[in-house]
Amino acid sequence: MSVKTLSDQSIEATLAELAKATERGRRVIAVVNQKGGVGKTTTAINLATALAAVKKSVLIIDLDPQGNASTGLGVEMRDRKRSSYEVLMGDVALREAILATSIPGLHIVPSTIDLSGAELELVPMERRNFRLRDAFFDADQAIKSYDYVLIDCPPSLNLLTLNALTAAKSVLVPLQCEFFALEGLSLLLKTIERVRANFNPDLDIFGIVLTMFDRRNNLSDQVAADVRSYLGDKVYDTVIPRNVRVSEAPSHGKPALLYDYKCAGSQAYIKLATEVLRRERRPAA
Repeated sequence: MSVKTLSDQSIEATLAELAKATERGRRVIAVVNQKGGVGKTTTAINLATALAAVKKSVLIIDLDPQGNASTGLGVEMRDRKRSSYEVLMGDVALREAILATSIPGLHIVPSTIDLSGAELELVPMERRNFRLRDAFFDADQAIKSYDYVLIDCPPSLNLLTLNALTAAKSVLVPLQCEFFALEGLSLLLKTIERVRANFNPDLDIFGIVLTMFDRRNNLSDQVAADVRSYLGDKVYDTVIPRNVRVSEAPSHGKPALLYDYKCAGSQAYIKLATEVLRRERRPAA
């Protein structure tokens, strides 16, 4: 299935005018949540796909040793000859590790299992917290060619995530609608504050995306209300529902938007991309 499938009339009507959104500079966004299974990688690849569908150029950096973003975009292991591991180790330049995906306008720096040992290897290195930022600096022109750079982080607050937070301009947090997610969000926000104070004063919160929302469950509504009361308009209006088709898509090496663009999950990610672009059009405060 081609990405042109996304040019269905209903989708085109929703997104056409957003392709002309006025940009306020390139966005480097760390997609972060230390809790696993919250839809972090799913959000990264489907948001990236939706943005690419409206002619935005997007780069995903897979910084998770599990390599789920790479797998979910159909990047075979044999093609991951250069990965985010080699970039962090300084063995290759970031631009040399970028691969095209089957989706026009969407590229990826893939991950391999080698990244699982990177945290220990980084400890004795100089500027261990800034390895990714330094790689961005060296690849300045390559990075500037993208409208959005999304860094898919591992489900933990480790050195890999710290590298992402020091390199990024902002943070996108997928948040599962369940009780324990609120405790995790509190810890993550404290971590972001520490990174801002010590390493990256420009870091801000790009937004909070409520995921795995189940309308049959009163707790989902309560969690959503609590998060909105605490973080206000940092929380996107769009919520991502629990959806079987979205869960099936990675096993086919496709984002949900290409696997089944009519399913509820795909439509939600299209709406999320719409909201992201609309917010980008707002004048700076």
